[in-house]
Amino acid sequence: MARRRGLTADEQALWSRIAQTTVPIHPSRKTKLEPLESPKAPAVKPHSPEPEPLPVDFRIGAKPLGKSSTRIELSPHPGKALRDQPVRMDHKTHRRMNQGKLVPEVRIDLHGMTLSVAQPQLLRFILNAHADGRRLVLVITGKGREGGPDAPLPVRPGALRHNVPLWLQMAPLNQLVLQVRHAHRRHGGEGAYYVYLRR
Repeated sequence: MARRRGLTADEQALWSRIAQTTVPIHPSRKTKLEPLESPKAPAVKPHSPEPEPLPVDFRIGAKPLGKSSTRIELSPHPGKALRDQPVRMDHKTHRRMNQGKLVPEVRIDLHGMTLSVAQPQLLRFILNAHADGRRLVLVITGKGREGGPDAPLPVRPGALRHNVPLWLQMAPLNQLVLQVRHAHRRHGGEGAYYVYLRR
């Protein structure tokens, strides 16, 4: 990328004359135009012929360099991210939901769908459930398949399992969703999510 050059004295004078002929959009705001200054040239570092060595404890994902791995973790496991979220719903209801004592009112099974098909299905499902006054819904994603040693990089088991919580945090669903948690074993465990909707 080319470095931007500064304005010459003639260009600054021309710009000042043009700026004085403009009509302000908000006349109540009084702003004084300062003449533009040419940017200072950044200090040039002497080029070192050899690249700096990486620190010994440098890591990619959870594996230190030097150890072979077929997996590159691009984001934290969804279970950890959900556990770290603060509880935004009633604590008693939250505890009953985590224990599997609340029965989801409706459910959607996204098993086997591609990401491009599953996202609009989830959006439509959540919007309809909220419009119908539902509070607790179940979203089934499946646990995903683990990639073997010959799987292409990066290996991401359970793309739906990773993406559904992200989709629920994006607009317009983030305005409707109060809490997302992994389902109890009787409702699918790690392969499903409880989604508690706002009123």
